[in-house]
Amino acid sequence: MIFDSIVVGHLGVNCFVIGCERTAAGVVVDPGANAEEILALAAKRGLRIEKIINTHGHFDHIGANRPVQVATGAELLIHESDEPYLSRAAEAATMYGLRAENSTPDCFLADGQEIVFGDCRMTVLHTPGHTPGGCCLYFPAEGKVITGDTLFAESVGRTDLPGGSHETLIASIRTRLLPLPEETVVYPGHGPESSIGHEKRHNPYL
Repeated sequence: MIFDSIVVGHLGVNCFVIGCERTAAGVVVDPGANAEEILALAAKRGLRIEKIINTHGHFDHIGANRPVQVATGAELLIHESDEPYLSRAAEAATMYGLRAENSTPDCFLADGQEIVFGDCRMTVLHTPGHTPGGCCLYFPAEGKVITGDTLFAESVGRTDLPGGSHETLIASIRTRLLPLPEETVVYPGHGPESSIGHEKRHNPYL
C-alpha cells in the first residue's frame, strides 16, 4: 500500500494520500489546503484518486475538498453529523484570516463501514467528541489508524468548540481506539505519529 502524508495549510494539517500499488486506485484524507501539492503527490505516485475522505468537518481539514474533487472527479465522504461544516468552511476560515472553499458531500461515512480501493481496505470508526461526526480510519492489514483530531501524540483533540464534548471524546478513544493492537501506528491530524501502546502508557489525558 502507498501511504504518504503532506502537511498543508497554516494550521499544519496532516493530509494523507493513500493508494493501491497494483491498481493505482487512491484516496485523499483531509485535504485542508494546498490542493496543487496534494494533486502533485498523487500524480507522482501514479494514483487515480477515487475518494476524498474527511475525518471531521473543521475548515482546516476540508478547505481544499472542492479543488481536489474538481480535478479528480472523486466522491467526497464525511460523517452525516459533520455535513453542516462543509457549507460553512469559507466563513469559518475567514474568522481566522484564512481561506477555504465550501463543498458538498456525495455520501456519508458510517461506523463500521468498510471502504475498499483496489486491494486496500479501511474501516471507519465513529469517534465523536472533537466534533459530533468525527471519524478515525483503521487499516487492520497494515496496522495503521488515521485519527484526525481525535487522538494526538500524548494529547487529544480540543473540545471547547461548538459540538465538542470532552467526556464523549475520552469515551470514544477508550472504546474505539485503545482496544486496537498496541503496535498500531497512530497518524493524527496534526503533529507526529505515535502508537496505540505508547498512548495507553504515556498520554496524560487517558
